Amino acid sequence: MSQVRLRFAPSPTGYLHVGGARTALFNWLLARKEKGTFILRIEDTDVARSTQESVDAILEGMRWLGLDWDEGPIFQSDRFPIYKEFVERLLVDGKAYKCYCTTEELEAKREAALKEGRKPKYDGTCRSLTGEVPGKPFVVRFRAPQEGVTSFNDLVKGPISLSNDELDDLIIQRSDGTPTYNFTVVIDDATMGITTVIRGDDHVNNTPRQLLLYEGLGYPVPKFAHVPMILGADKTRLSKRHGATSVMAYRDMGFLPEALVNYLVRLGWSYGDEEIFSMEELVDKFTIEAVGRSAGVFNPDKLLWLNAHYIKNGDPERLAGLLVPFLKERGVDPAGGPSLPAVVKTLQERARTMLELADGALFYYRSRFDYDPQAVEKVLKPEVAPLYVALADRLRELEDFTQRGIESTFKTICEEKGIKMGQIGPAVRVALCGGTVSPSIFEVIEVLGKEETLQRILQAGNFVKSRC
Repeated sequence: MSQVRLRFAPSPTGYLHVGGARTALFNWLLARKEKGTFILRIEDTDVARSTQESVDAILEGMRWLGLDWDEGPIFQSDRFPIYKEFVERLLVDGKAYKCYCTTEELEAKREAALKEGRKPKYDGTCRSLTGEVPGKPFVVRFRAPQEGVTSFNDLVKGPISLSNDELDDLIIQRSDGTPTYNFTVVIDDATMGITTVIRGDDHVNNTPRQLLLYEGLGYPVPKFAHVPMILGADKTRLSKRHGATSVMAYRDMGFLPEALVNYLVRLGWSYGDEEIFSMEELVDKFTIEAVGRSAGVFNPDKLLWLNAHYIKNGDPERLAGLLVPFLKERGVDPAGGPSLPAVVKTLQERARTMLELADGALFYYRSRFDYDPQAVEKVLKPEVAPLYVALADRLRELEDFTQRGIESTFKTICEEKGIKMGQIGPAVRVALCGGTVSPSIFEVIEVLGKEETLQRILQAGNFVKSRC
């Protein structure tokens, strides 16, 4: 097995949003491609904002997308003793020190630095202290080098360097004894043997500080890849004002997981001009080096196009299973009607979402419905009543109740009555589904079955007669 180890480390302070899902996907794809290990780590050290509800939402979103993990979920809140141990080690080794400066003192130093045109970083007041200050609260700071340059080669952005005099002595433990983000992430990645860190480029500024911690702790430095942000159509960072950002919200809007996965991976990554990828193809073709440096712009229309493709080409049995909750939300139990996979097969060609598929399927399961008023005025003329009777008589005797046999019956009636299909077809469509838009009436009749079809045709005939 490969020694490649990657991780996704969300904070459980909300749902799994599309940006986080894309980061998880990139990590998962590279781990699967390299036959390595994918770790799920929950960074829940923000006790005030972290919730079990958010943890559950993240796990649900990951599972829905098909992003399984090999280790975890590992919770940072369970690892506080480990972080404490490393803080003590750095203190003993002289690589960290206690800082007793108060918040007010630090703010005053910051304002003074800004007034003098200096960078508002910590001035190292407590860096050279040799003794303790009993009874006074303190934070623990990492003793960063004050000279030289910290550099790394980002797998997406290329070489990045930062002069060490730009960095101050990072706080690694707060005055209440809790560790800080930049410290815990390094301890976790180091002790878990993470070999490649793929994350959003909002973390680029953290990386030099983290590199110094790796070196101070004596751990090998992983490779880093900072992927660009996802933007809305107005080129600002994707947020709620651009529409749904929660992965599960897209499920509830009727999107398929494979469509969202396909769309998210193409927000930044490309493979020639190809647009459609199965998960297997993504694992085979994905490379982090093929991720672009420019931010991806979220295009709902493109996602909708992909979703329509996957519905059109989906397995009717699977789609039927996914459709059941949407039908039940509409008060329909498909168990009491025609075969749901057969229904799906008649509708999937034109449906773009599972919501559209559910709405299109309703007429199959509702024997009683109102006819569209415009269709009534346009189509349900008195002359269609005898055509309904003739069709019902023919279908009642039809043994080959398939699309072919049903189509042949319509042709026979048209020949006998001296009419064209356009003079009977729309009226039958209204009788069967209530309006003038539906799948092929031959398909619909076959799926509804003989008994239900006859009932609806005769019911429409009675309606026409009642209007005469």
